[in-house]
Amino acid sequence: MTDRRPFALPPIAAGGAVRRARSRAARRPRQGGADRVYLAGVIRRRVVVAGVVQGVFFRDTCRREAAAAGVAGWVRNLPDGRVEAVFEGPQDAVERMVAWCGRGPSRAVVEERRVSEEPPEGLTGFEVRPTTW
Repeated sequence: MTDRRPFALPPIAAGGAVRRARSRAARRPRQGGADRVYLAGVIRRRVVVAGVVQGVFFRDTCRREAAAAGVAGWVRNLPDGRVEAVFEGPQDAVERMVAWCGRGPSRAVVEERRVSEEPPEGLTGFEVRPTTW
C-alpha cells in the first residue's frame, strides 16, 4: 500500500537553495505599505531643547515621564549643552511628552524647543543614552 499523504518539500527547495532567515536590517519596518498598518496610530517626534537643561535631572525625569505616558524612545545630552529626545507612541502620549519638554523638570529653564517629525521605527522601552561627544 502506498502513502497517500500530500507531498512535502524537503528543507532544500526545488531550486536547490536553502531559505535563510532575513538579516536584522531586513526585519526592520519599511517605510511604506503593510508596515504602515503595523505602526498605525504610532507617531515619532525628535525634540531638542536648549537652556539650563543639563545637570538638572532632565534626562532621568524625562525617562520617568515617558514611562508614565507609555512612550518609547530615548534621551541624551549633547556636547553643546542641549538635550535631545526621541518619542514614539500614540499621538496624545507623544504630544504630552513634547509639551513636557517645553517645561522640563522643576530645576530646568527651557529657552528653546525644536520639534521634528520622523517616521516611526517601532522602538520599545525608553532609555537614557550616553552623551555624544
